[in-house]
Amino acid sequence: MEREFMEPKIEQGLLSGELWEEYCDILKRAGHQLLRPETPRTAFDQAEGMRYLSRLIRGGLEMMVEAADPDLPVFIVPSHETLKIGGDNPDNLYMTARINGQHRYRLRGSRGTVPTLNFATKKGGFERAGSNLLGTGFLDGKDLQVMADGSFEIVIGPQQPASGNWLPTEAESHMLLVRQTFHDRRSEKPAVLSIERLDRVGEAPPLDPAQFSANLRSAALYVERVASLFCDWTRDFKTGHFNTLPLGDQAVFQAAGGDPNIVYYQGYWKLADDEAMIVDARVPECDFWNFQVNNYWQESLDYRYHRIHLNCKGAQYQPDGSVRIVVAHRDPGTPNWLTTAGHHEGTCLFRLIGAQGRLAELTTRVVKVDAVPQS
Repeated sequence: MEREFMEPKIEQGLLSGELWEEYCDILKRAGHQLLRPETPRTAFDQAEGMRYLSRLIRGGLEMMVEAADPDLPVFIVPSHETLKIGGDNPDNLYMTARINGQHRYRLRGSRGTVPTLNFATKKGGFERAGSNLLGTGFLDGKDLQVMADGSFEIVIGPQQPASGNWLPTEAESHMLLVRQTFHDRRSEKPAVLSIERLDRVGEAPPLDPAQFSANLRSAALYVERVASLFCDWTRDFKTGHFNTLPLGDQAVFQAAGGDPNIVYYQGYWKLADDEAMIVDARVPECDFWNFQVNNYWQESLDYRYHRIHLNCKGAQYQPDGSVRIVVAHRDPGTPNWLTTAGHHEGTCLFRLIGAQGRLAELTTRVVKVDAVPQS
């Protein structure tokens, strides 16, 4: 049944087509990010940029329209092999569900064998002014109470239950974010998860035109603001982190949704055909580390077909316990070589998980490929 008392402006926007025109206009504005003066102006990089925007459109519609009802939450995968955002981790399985921080939810799961698993509630959102995604609650997998058969339940909401697992929310919480980090995807099993609202009553309602209007606009703003935010980051990395991997401002990374257990080192690389970047790393005791090569738009390169990242399990170490990583267009014949997969510049990222305040020592240098040390 059509809802009564719809605001005249919303109804007019639907009936006249203005809503759709506004959606398309915002997407058109998002395309301006590709033409900023500092972006690479090659057909290759611009094609990737357009593909990036098309991926964000797909992700925005999935999150903001199709899975936007906090009364009927479902898990979606917001970043994966063909949808990448802000230096996505190739070793991660990301899952999100829409929630309302004032309600209670139950998450059921089977733990699996993935080494790192954590749960976070968030407020803000990339579709909103400021593009912050701030934490409102966090539950580390190390603290998760799991039954003997591997099953578990988590209550998500503003009040702590008398017993069992609890993930806190605030009134403004709108997202549940789950990160699963693999050391070896071939041998480790992910957690299997489902979610339901505990205090919901009644059947699923039909489409609400007013809510749909708001959701479609949010989906467009998501594309524009994600593209703007990470182009800003890349601009800053290009000038301040050129062919280096400094620690950077962790508060900025956390405000954009970063995991509080992770320390991020962000860089920008650019290599001629005959050059290689060597990363020498002394890594402290930690739960996990990895390094990845990204394109200009901060998408991980295509790890389905190319070796573009390395982690603590797959790396070959030096006799002194350090690790040397080589980024080059062609194989220099050394361990830990990562390909540029046809790119000549982009961003890169080194992350530590669970280092308990200890930091990595990272040094970088650019040399001729033929001069890369063989040991």
